[in-house]
Amino acid sequence: MKTEAEIQQVSKTGTKQAEEYVHKVFNQVKDVYGHESEFLQAVEEVFESLIPVFSKEQKYQDQAILERIAEPERIISFRVPWVDDKHQIQVNRGYRVQFNSAIGPYKGGLRFHPSVNQSIIKFLGFEQIFKNSLTGQPIGGGKGGSDFDPKGKSDQEIMRFCQSFMTELMKHIGPDTDVPAGDIGVGAREIGFMFGQYKRLRGAYEAGVLTGKNPVSGGSLGRKEATGYGTVYFVDEMIRDKGMSFDGSQVVVSGSGNVSIYAMEKAMELGGKVVACSDSQGYIVDYNGICLDTVKQLKEVEYKRIKEYTHHHPDAHYFEDGEGIWSVPCDIALPCATQNELDELGAKILVANGVKAVGEGANMPSTKAAVDIFQQNNVLFAPGKAANAGGVAVSALEMAQNSMRLSWTLEEVDEKLKDIMKDIFESAKSEAANYGHDDNLVIGANIAGFKKVADTMISQGVI
Repeated sequence: MKTEAEIQQVSKTGTKQAEEYVHKVFNQVKDVYGHESEFLQAVEEVFESLIPVFSKEQKYQDQAILERIAEPERIISFRVPWVDDKHQIQVNRGYRVQFNSAIGPYKGGLRFHPSVNQSIIKFLGFEQIFKNSLTGQPIGGGKGGSDFDPKGKSDQEIMRFCQSFMTELMKHIGPDTDVPAGDIGVGAREIGFMFGQYKRLRGAYEAGVLTGKNPVSGGSLGRKEATGYGTVYFVDEMIRDKGMSFDGSQVVVSGSGNVSIYAMEKAMELGGKVVACSDSQGYIVDYNGICLDTVKQLKEVEYKRIKEYTHHHPDAHYFEDGEGIWSVPCDIALPCATQNELDELGAKILVANGVKAVGEGANMPSTKAAVDIFQQNNVLFAPGKAANAGGVAVSALEMAQNSMRLSWTLEEVDEKLKDIMKDIFESAKSEAANYGHDDNLVIGANIAGFKKVADTMISQGVI
């Protein structure tokens, strides 16, 4: 029988071997994709979290799961020519990364934004593998988009672009193959244009080929609200587990798009006081509490900048530096805008001002250095691939409704969403504890998402 010292030595040896293996594979990925910074950031964060798994379970190394899971099954890139309102021909780049289909058809949004490139699409698709796994739904990981910018474009220009984009994309998607949805720059309007073109080209009404549709076209009630609501549901589970509550808490939310608006709405419903939000040009602070009706009017109806808020609420203040929003004192911070918006400096300021919890509503909005600051200072931290999973969870519910030719009520969808987010929290917490990292939801979420996909990959053989 081994002594305690011998057991500890075996454990240390296993951990060292796991670290060497994980770092070796990461360096292999880096050698090939060293120019793709966002993708490498996502891969490194996941790989580091999985060292405890590889130190205990040799099968994943034997089956080269890391090597396989870091390489997309397929990358599709294509040109998107379209004609603007001045009758000038424009050309954009389109992408679809079909990353992993072990547990279901590829599933992930389409992002239309000037920053879109292959690295960003790959980082989003890689994250989507684990996020989708966490939802418990049978959906694999994928992502897509274009460097097209819908801002400042007419509805006719957006329609012509979407039709051209779908003319190529439709060759690679289907209800049981790959099911895109919306993301930044892609809402119900864009999804509607693309669905119409797909239907026209296919000559069939396959509602399940896209999610995020208008409810009159087979979309799910509650989809627009799902990512923001889901973020708050997850954070609520996390803080209540530690005896805290949204009720009476001061909240800061970055962004003012769908995710941000509905995160603010749900935080307010739970008793939180939201005092700041932002857009790409700056942020507003209203210590009376943000008036959500005004934000919705500006952003969902008039498509104006957030600085216009002060014209309706003169007691509020507008600041042009969007990153400065993290200087606003709060109990709970919800970064809901875009990747890497919250850096080390912002994290230090939040900690100095007494933040108690941070919940990521966007995809990878916090840099690694920022996450380290939060964890070192015992700030409760909800990682994006867990807290941000509400949108794709309801997208999967939309797929189910389309398959059954029925529609659930908003209340039914919301209740299912709440249950899914609770299950994700419990899975992340449980796996963190199982591998000796109590309360580290970054590690817990990565492990929980990874193991389901990895075990399925093993069961399907080397493909």
